[in-house]
Amino acid sequence: MLSKISKLMGIAMESDDSFDPAKFNDSLAVRIDWSPLKSGGANFRTRRLVQMDLDRMEFRPTMGAMLFGILFLILGIGAIGIGVFMIVSGAEVPIPAAFMLFLTGSVFSAAGAFMVRHFSSPVVFDGRSGYFWKGRQTPMEVMNRDELKCFSELDNIHALQLISEFCRSDKNSYLSYELNLVLKSGDRLNVFDHGHLHHARADADKLAQFLGLPLWDAVRR
Repeated sequence: MLSKISKLMGIAMESDDSFDPAKFNDSLAVRIDWSPLKSGGANFRTRRLVQMDLDRMEFRPTMGAMLFGILFLILGIGAIGIGVFMIVSGAEVPIPAAFMLFLTGSVFSAAGAFMVRHFSSPVVFDGRSGYFWKGRQTPMEVMNRDELKCFSELDNIHALQLISEFCRSDKNSYLSYELNLVLKSGDRLNVFDHGHLHHARADADKLAQFLGLPLWDAVRR
């Protein structure tokens, strides 16, 4: 959905492939994909790492991310309200214009609701259960864990991967930084994707220390 929003805003995504993964001195680093796992991103910080206790870390939404989604939601609801008022009040405005305002508001409110739900979705590393998961359902609550879209046993994580992505539109451009988990199979799972390099690196390094795993930082310094 976030990538679809980026496309609607005319944002093109480009990745930087001008580095040699062999520098990490790991055969798996050479075999995995170094292109962005998720297209798009954000030009602000969407998540922050919080240590809940000695055995648990979570990525929580930042205030800016939540306000961004809420703003879309409020604007959308407002536009819907104005459109409905124009239609039912018999105001002297073209009916197609009122319906267009209603439809535009519906799109904005749906996008805002999605972003609020997406940003507030739990991202958890739990040492007690031995699982990482991203989503509102935990691996302990489901009968078939393969049904979960984003989860892994902590012991199955081989390394952390930090990469950048250049996002460009007609009006602005920015870099977004993506942290992924590299599994022993070579598959990747996304942890976050936001636009603040300093915090991305600091959180990635702190998480790597918590997990006792290497951080493969492919972002240009």
